[in-house]
Amino acid sequence: MDILNNLTDALAGIPFDIIFQLLCLTLIVLAGPIVIAVLAFRGGDL
Repeated sequence: MDILNNLTDALAGIPFDIIFQLLCLTLIVLAGPIVIAVLAFRGGDL
């Protein structure tokens, strides 16, 4: 039971809201170049 307690304590210390915000920011930042690449590949027609 001590291992389970240590695992829950470790997970409780992780700031999941900051990780989620950084993940969303990364996806938004990567979306721009992906859209540009798709536009270039299709000849400018989206």
